[in-house]
Amino acid sequence: MDQKRQDLRKEQILDAALTVLIQNGYDGSRMDDVVQESQLSKGAIYWYYKSKKDMYLDLVNFWVFRYSPTLNHLVENDQSAPDQLKSLFNYFIDQYESDPDPFFALTEFWSMAQKDSDFSNKLQKVYSQFLEVLEKIITKGVRENVFKKLDVRITAMSIMLNVESINWFTLFDRHGVSARDYIQTISDFILAGLMKKK
Repeated sequence: MDQKRQDLRKEQILDAALTVLIQNGYDGSRMDDVVQESQLSKGAIYWYYKSKKDMYLDLVNFWVFRYSPTLNHLVENDQSAPDQLKSLFNYFIDQYESDPDPFFALTEFWSMAQKDSDFSNKLQKVYSQFLEVLEKIITKGVRENVFKKLDVRITAMSIMLNVESINWFTLFDRHGVSARDYIQTISDFILAGLMKKK
């Protein structure tokens, strides 16, 4: 089987795993459910993944590969740092509105990270990569004299936590607030706090 076909098969399995995770939660998910959802044979699933845990750990990687090119492009383009941050917020809210499933699944992985060190380590790597993207944008803004001089790591962590708050819209009643309105308001607050006074 050539690499392209293997990648497509893997994507088919992970898409099915995501669906099962959202329907049943991690603890309630079974490999047989993924077999049924993917419409592949049990042998095909086990050829790629020896266990449910291996499969769901790889699902975290799958998202990183899917989102990383766009996030990396944000810090490599010629936009100003404030515009890069706005683009980042808009990217995540667009992703949430077009497909909230990965955001819902992430809350399951948060839960697993409390119980399992492999999930904890995996999520720490993911968040470290995201922090690096944010730190590059903030450092650029400080260097270009549009952002205040501030602790870059703490600022990046603060922004990351606000982006992550989109996940709560998958769990709780919105009380008449859309995720987009929420994120746009939060991003305005963040930028107002970062901008150097002229």
